[in-house]
Amino acid sequence: MEFVSPIDALFLLAESREHPMHVGGLMLFEPPEDAAPDFARRTYEKMLRENSLHPTFRKRPATWLGAPQFGWAQDADIELAYHVRRAALPAPGGQQQLLDLASRLHSSLLDRHRPLWEMHMIEGSGDGRFALYTKMHHALIDGVAGQRLIRRTMTEDATSDEFRVPWNLPSTRTSRPSETSGSAFGSTARQLLAAATSVPGLARTARDALLRQQLTMPFSAPRTLFNVPIGGARRVAVRSWPLERVKQVAKSTGSTINDVVLAMSAGALRGFLMEREALPDKPMIAMVPLSLRDEDDNEPGGNKICAILCNLATDLPDPLARLEVIKGSMNRNKDVYRGLSNTQAMALSALTLSPIAMSLLPALTSVTNPPFNIVISNVPGAREPLYWNGARLDAGYPMSIPLDGQAANITLTTNGANLDFGIVGCRRSVPHLDRILGHLENSLTALEDSL
Repeated sequence: MEFVSPIDALFLLAESREHPMHVGGLMLFEPPEDAAPDFARRTYEKMLRENSLHPTFRKRPATWLGAPQFGWAQDADIELAYHVRRAALPAPGGQQQLLDLASRLHSSLLDRHRPLWEMHMIEGSGDGRFALYTKMHHALIDGVAGQRLIRRTMTEDATSDEFRVPWNLPSTRTSRPSETSGSAFGSTARQLLAAATSVPGLARTARDALLRQQLTMPFSAPRTLFNVPIGGARRVAVRSWPLERVKQVAKSTGSTINDVVLAMSAGALRGFLMEREALPDKPMIAMVPLSLRDEDDNEPGGNKICAILCNLATDLPDPLARLEVIKGSMNRNKDVYRGLSNTQAMALSALTLSPIAMSLLPALTSVTNPPFNIVISNVPGAREPLYWNGARLDAGYPMSIPLDGQAANITLTTNGANLDFGIVGCRRSVPHLDRILGHLENSLTALEDSL
């Protein structure tokens, strides 16, 4: 049996009907010009013939000493048709019907008696395209690993006849002795021991850095309408923006693309709350995940992330002033992590990731200040057009996890010349979620007009 790492176990422990802990994505494809009307159906049938699975896609929670969250079992017999499904949109097959279906699919829990992933082929779009909705438990994969998995499944060659599926890709590395299943317990124990023995020094480093740089601390965020208990039903909203627009703002202001994305999101949240007369006087705080994966780490499996807090400066009306505060906040926070090992970075991030643990005690949500107001994640994606079975990937909208006390999530990724935003919110707690999309456009326009 393979033991679950501490951070992966957290996603399993925190899951409930109100808190599904899977990440997902909605991809839109344009079939080839010469495609037959049944192209999507034939593609689905090809998928079902790919019945060799990577070990990550065979994992389900195992029971060990009565605890089903601390070990993985490998299913030898996979019912592929259960995990890979086919659906059709009702008429007229527009974007609203697609998002309604994606919202329902993203709301349902994965079956823990089976490997924790699903893929849905969606047909019936009025514009001739088809879609794939995928979801996988966050205990199995993080956003960067998921994007790299998608990238390896596809090709830049529109004429390629090679057909790949995410669960059956060639390995990109050779297992080292410490990574074999026989040493899984020893490897986990060594990681825990390293983290434990580094705690005193880490605490001093974190304390000194946080005080010296006057960084944003957990639980200092103001309470907003996003920081409320949530239910299990989800609503999703998606839209794409030209990457070039964001790059021009970044170039003109000496910022990174991620700084501009955060400023764009900050302006959108400010506008969304202002129209509801609910903007707090204090600046909102975002949790921003950062990947600890090496550039050549393309294997799925587990989480390798740290998390930092960013002052979104939502109390400032000037968009450029807001961007400057965000840029400074991100730079100071990144400085804390420079010089730390991955183990130390993940240990320090445990403070920032505390809302996941707090979701085990929902009563705390209404009596404590939120550690942060929202998660905003920019996951690197492909900068060139991608194709799958000859079909062009038009958009790939990521969909992540709202938490109790964190009722909405903004995640985006690069797809060719676009930035694809996926916003996921609690259906009950955040009505009119799609209005955030309009405020994102307004916020980007305000930045452009201020240059």
